[in-house]
Amino acid sequence: MPFTGKPTYAAGADLPELMEDVADLVSVVSPYETPLLDALGDATRSAFSTIHEWVEDELLPNGDAINQTTFSPDATNATSITVFNGTRFRAGDIVRPLGSRELLNVTVTAGNVLTVVRRYGGSPASALTNNQKLTVISSPAAEGDDKPDTRWTNRVRKRNYTQIFTSTVEVSGSMQATRAYGVPDEAEFQKQQRLRELIRDLENTIINGIAPSASQQGSASQKRSMNGLLAIIATNIMVPGTNGIPAGSGSGSDLNEAVLNGALRQIWEVASSSVDLIVCGAPMKRRINAFGSASRRTAMREDLYSDTVNIYESDFGLCRVLMSRYVPSDTVLLLDSSRVEVLPLQGRSFGYRKLAVTGDRDAGQLIGEYTLECRNELAHGVLRGLT
Repeated sequence: MPFTGKPTYAAGADLPELMEDVADLVSVVSPYETPLLDALGDATRSAFSTIHEWVEDELLPNGDAINQTTFSPDATNATSITVFNGTRFRAGDIVRPLGSRELLNVTVTAGNVLTVVRRYGGSPASALTNNQKLTVISSPAAEGDDKPDTRWTNRVRKRNYTQIFTSTVEVSGSMQATRAYGVPDEAEFQKQQRLRELIRDLENTIINGIAPSASQQGSASQKRSMNGLLAIIATNIMVPGTNGIPAGSGSGSDLNEAVLNGALRQIWEVASSSVDLIVCGAPMKRRINAFGSASRRTAMREDLYSDTVNIYESDFGLCRVLMSRYVPSDTVLLLDSSRVEVLPLQGRSFGYRKLAVTGDRDAGQLIGEYTLECRNELAHGVLRGLT
């Protein structure tokens, strides 16, 4: 027989006499993870000024490159060679041209012109070329000779600027007094959300940030901002198929293992550095994951298939591979993490400051001030122009 009692649907669409069924949970879907900050860890010290500086030094360079398009009598027998920086050489130096087994003995230096003995010690002859690198193997000294001229390097100061990250929290007295699903304390919940946003912005800034071209310290009309990694790294900017970096697969700009190793090798050649962090977006992470796809095998009995590369080991170092949403899609960052630190201004780590009560509300400000210290930018690299 038909049901004659009171059903739930008799109350209408809103079911006014029934208790609401709302999960006591607030779910956040927006991305706020910060893999690079997590990998770098907490700073061991603080900055002490809004202009943060550090001192760098380097060894005397042990070579240069040829700056000469024609040779007399020819490239195999020329004994007068013009270089870009003649002060890097001294009489007596034994020099090897890149890609050659021939050794040259420098006898006279005059400005940027070197007079050399070719085929020193019976080494085989080779033809010199414009822009060919010359490496000083050693500078033998004569027995009982006077001391050589003193040479040295000047230290240089590098700098960055602190940037203020801030957000305000305001909750009315009524809102704070009411009960809300999944939120026992509305003010605390708002603090948590705003802090996540600020830390997310800090990660984005240490990658993509840039200081203004004028009034870098800030002014009444110019907000102070810091330089990020992409603004600081200027020497090792590498593109597939150019300046010694192999061409990529496919269109020639697709990231493959040869391109990545070529970039790591270039950093290794110019710096006493160990790249240990590869930071990229999702497209390039998928490319790195595919390095071993052709040779990867999975047994039939296994019920787990893995297609990720989180650690990459090459001849030039063991690297963690991090995926960050904030790295441009055509870019891979190659970092020596021992030379990168995110520093708070002293006493200005992220914190909450309660503001004076000026009405029926709880008000406060989350604030932090940070800078990026990226030492020896030659120790890091950027691969860009990737597809």
